[in-house]
Amino acid sequence: MNRLIVSPSPHDENYLKTSTIMFNVIIALMPALIVGCVYFGLRALLLTAVCVGSCVLFEFLARKLMKRENTIGDLSAVVTGVILAMNLPSTLPLWMAVIGSFVAIVIVKQLFGGIGQNFANPAITARIVLMVSFPAAMTNWVAPFTNSSDEIDGLSSATPLVLEQLSGTTDHHLVPSYLDLFLGKTGGCLGETCALALLIGGLYLAVRKIINLAAPLSFIGSLFVLTWISGGDPVYQILAGGVFLGAFFMATDYATTPISTKGKVLFGLGCGIITFVIRRFGSFPEGVSFSILLMNVLTPYIEQLTRTKVLGAKEAEKNE
Repeated sequence: MNRLIVSPSPHDENYLKTSTIMFNVIIALMPALIVGCVYFGLRALLLTAVCVGSCVLFEFLARKLMKRENTIGDLSAVVTGVILAMNLPSTLPLWMAVIGSFVAIVIVKQLFGGIGQNFANPAITARIVLMVSFPAAMTNWVAPFTNSSDEIDGLSSATPLVLEQLSGTTDHHLVPSYLDLFLGKTGGCLGETCALALLIGGLYLAVRKIINLAAPLSFIGSLFVLTWISGGDPVYQILAGGVFLGAFFMATDYATTPISTKGKVLFGLGCGIITFVIRRFGSFPEGVSFSILLMNVLTPYIEQLTRTKVLGAKEAEKNE
């Protein structure tokens, strides 16, 4: 005898679980992480391990203290730890990385209710907090294939955006070539330098239908067009800095970005415009983190602006 089973959605048994989504994101991050470890040494791997371990520990303790079901099994804390590490220079003291993990998991994520309830991207917010709190440590870059220990200052390097800002032009002999930028042979955060590795990871997520390319393409495209219109070098601007890392792995976060395709396009356009403005007119050479955080704040308004109207439905009349 057939029974009518009443249960909440989703009803498709093949839907992707949170742990499955996060596992795919971890796989997609591996190319950039491996390249970062090859370029910046075992210190990069140690920093990543500390970020991941700290994020998982803080999530476990926070859920325990709040007497809520533990969620470390969904792998979201692992993803946050990896992305946070990829937004840090390999020379960053480990205790600062632990502080960043605390900010990301406890303050940004758990205090707002946990996964899906946070209004801002945890890793992005943690990076900005660390950048404002420890600016010297957060800008202590080293050149690839050098010892990246904290004690070494003689091999310090600048990011491509800083070099461009100092030289005033991408024709300067100190500025990396397009090929160096594409392959990541530059100074910078351990996971943001290699555009090729990040592109491979982003395309993997798109093929697996984990992310929608609307936000990444509108982000990268708007920055490219605005730079071209202003007379800058658009190829250099999209390959340098954290554009690919931000576009594919942070501007596609389910909890902090719009749901609809139109909303994702607007979100990406906003990120590209803000990044361009900060890079061109601001005192910071990089603007990806700030742009994504600002657009996270605007996400509820974008959702309201782009929400789909139900066919035949009438809006409720306002009481006068």
